[in-house]
Amino acid sequence: MKTSSFPKAKTGDFKFTEESLREAEKIVAKYPEGRQASAIISLFYIVQKQNDGWLPPEAIEYVAEYLEMAPIRAHEVATFYTMFNLKPVGKYFIQVCRTTPCWLNGSDNILKAAMDKIGVSKAGDVSEDGLFSVVEVECMGACCNAPMVQINDW
Repeated sequence: MKTSSFPKAKTGDFKFTEESLREAEKIVAKYPEGRQASAIISLFYIVQKQNDGWLPPEAIEYVAEYLEMAPIRAHEVATFYTMFNLKPVGKYFIQVCRTTPCWLNGSDNILKAAMDKIGVSKAGDVSEDGLFSVVEVECMGACCNAPMVQINDW
C-alpha cells in the first residue's frame, strides 16, 4: 500500500479530500501489513461522508485499489451491507427499520407516511427537490425501542 500518493480512480475522477485521506491513512495504519483490506468498511464510511451520503462506483474502485484488493471484493462489501448507498440520497436521509420487531410495531406505517410526506412512490427514491429520501434498512440494534427510524447519522 502506498501512503504517500493515493491512486486515481480508473472509471472516474473520485479522489479523497486531504482531510479524508488523512483519516483513511490513520485507519489503515491500525491494521497489520497484508491485512489492510479489513479497513474497507471504515473507508466506505469516509467516502459516503465526503460524497453526500453515497458510494459512486468509481469510489468503490478507488478504495479497492488503495487497499490492494480486487475491485469485485470491494463491490461485494458495498452491496452486502445496507448502510452503504449505491445511488444518491437526499440531504435528509430517512432510514426505517424493516425487521420483525419494528414491523410488528408499525414501521410499515411510518415508511408509508414518510414516502407520502416527501412525495416519493417507493423506498429509495429521492424527493423532487433533492432534500429527502427514505429507505428500508436492516436492524438498527435497538429493538426494545421499536419501531426505529434514523435520520442521517442521528
